[in-house]
Amino acid sequence: MPPESAAWPSPPASASLPVAWRGPLGALALATAVLIAVTAQSWSAMLHQWWNIDTYNHLLLVPFITAWLVGLKEEELAALTPQPFWPGLVGVAVALGLWWVGEARGINLVAQAGAVAALQAAVVTVLGLRVSLLLALPLAFASFLVPFGDEIIPPLQTVTAEIAIALTHWSGVPAQIEGIHIHTPAGLFIVAEACSGVKFLIAMVTLGVLLCFTRFDSWTRRVAFLAACIILPILANGVRAWATIYVAQFIGAEQATGFDHIVYGWVFFAIVLAALLGGAWRFFEREPEAYGWHADAMADWPLLGRAEALRFAPTSAALAIIALAAIAALAALL
Repeated sequence: MPPESAAWPSPPASASLPVAWRGPLGALALATAVLIAVTAQSWSAMLHQWWNIDTYNHLLLVPFITAWLVGLKEEELAALTPQPFWPGLVGVAVALGLWWVGEARGINLVAQAGAVAALQAAVVTVLGLRVSLLLALPLAFASFLVPFGDEIIPPLQTVTAEIAIALTHWSGVPAQIEGIHIHTPAGLFIVAEACSGVKFLIAMVTLGVLLCFTRFDSWTRRVAFLAACIILPILANGVRAWATIYVAQFIGAEQATGFDHIVYGWVFFAIVLAALLGGAWRFFEREPEAYGWHADAMADWPLLGRAEALRFAPTSAALAIIALAAIAALAALL
């Protein structure tokens, strides 16, 4: 019996960490801490957006969903031995360069994307290609940590206004449109940024990507479901805007607008989401734990075996990442 086993009671088998994983995970934790420290400004800005801007509140769930996806692969991961992959350092360097460009030019989206990508590349570097391929979905899903969507608000406003005016004319209400301004007998309606439907759209896309790769196996069904997650929210938002205008003709613009925010914020979104999931339920092809590639299948990939020859020690991987982070920090200061 090893000395540490005699000194400390052994945890249950399911809770014990395989010896082969202890060094790489320690190295990854160290590298992650340094990368977050260097890119702290971007992470702070992202956290502010997740917590304080309702458009991005759903992103608070992304870390938990990512951890859940990793947990589904626990047994397969335990059977693997991490093989740090030194070419992954190129990805870390590129990601930190992207972060630096975003910081230098004041483009938050670019800086935040670089900060998240640096962590993703660090996982590939420290844990290796085989582990990263097994965890391809959670690694990719972590990209949703980056708040995006502000860039598509203007076109969404225009589309919403066009759908609303078409339905308004169809329902017999006289109206005129000027850009995002709709004139009706009950008053002027403006499709403001908050009414663009961007919050609904990006939340649905995030959910759509998760379901596409955990519940569907066919690419045809994945594409169809993701298209529905994009098209349905846009159409639904146009219907909501029209309903507000139509109701306002009878109860007044102020009352209709207040009712619209309550219904759309809590009821309408839930109805559309339930309808989408209800329609897709019968087409689900697999259970979530069956997602992605499997360790057994990857055992027969000759190119993967050759790539794993480009390995180095976990400690060396962590030190190399720390060195790159230090260079990025110095470049940002200068």
